[in-house]
Amino acid sequence: MGLGGGKRKMKIAIIQQSNTKNHEANTAKLEQNIRSCAAQGAELIVLQELHNGLYFCQTEDPAIFDQAETIPGHSTELFGKLAKELTVVLVLSLFEKRAAGLYHNTAVVIENDGTIAGKYRKMHIPDDPAYYEKFYFTPGDLGFEPIQTSVGKLGVLVCWDQWYPEAARLMAMAGAEMLIYPTAIGWESTDSTEEKQRQTDAWMIAQRAHAVANGLHVISCNRTGYESDPSGVTNGIQFWGNSFVAGPQGEIIAQAENDIDENIIVDIDLLRTETVRRMWPFFRDRRVDAFRDLTKRWRV
Repeated sequence: MGLGGGKRKMKIAIIQQSNTKNHEANTAKLEQNIRSCAAQGAELIVLQELHNGLYFCQTEDPAIFDQAETIPGHSTELFGKLAKELTVVLVLSLFEKRAAGLYHNTAVVIENDGTIAGKYRKMHIPDDPAYYEKFYFTPGDLGFEPIQTSVGKLGVLVCWDQWYPEAARLMAMAGAEMLIYPTAIGWESTDSTEEKQRQTDAWMIAQRAHAVANGLHVISCNRTGYESDPSGVTNGIQFWGNSFVAGPQGEIIAQAENDIDENIIVDIDLLRTETVRRMWPFFRDRRVDAFRDLTKRWRV
């Protein structure tokens, strides 16, 4: 569907939840929440980053690679059956085993008939204290390509990607009708209250700016709850929740709390993209003839 026609109004849902090391319990809770959202009319349901288990990147442990799975595989089959039964589109986030020694952080979109509509491999991979993702994930190689579904063309990105305006722009330029960010981000307990607030504010501001700059809805689904550091080097992560939906002018349409499991269900109108872009024609005024240096690491 293009921006000019087809079904424009839709009900979407975000599932923000805390996890344990028990994958079966986590997926059972997800199934319950998906059913609840579908019963309330949700057509598109977004899950958080690496939703089946704990956020394992706080340490570098080769044994954790055993948690990875193929795509298609167990999770796409499990959630595919659920999507077909409930006639919903699901955005999953999985630890993908592509080959021996080759793994990705991969978002998978399941169509409402249970089939795989497409996937996106996380492009920007962090390597910070408590977020040692470069040990586990090979950077994505599928580019910034939206995924066509029955509810629209989805610009799916993952967590660390959300800080990069280039990623959002390229998705928008390829025809994405919304930007979707499965996420796992939180606070380290030794940070001051003021620093925690600055971090959360920056996270929301960056993504709301993508909505404004591209005239698109942004759907950001973070996890919540505390997860300890198995190594004991840090005090673990308190995931800050605050999952939200922003409109094409950056307006907050809905936002979750920071410390509770919560399903957000909200109506959005994709026709707002056309309306907003007519008022703020950023794509018209882009100086594409002067942007070639963006492909350089630095200019000095």
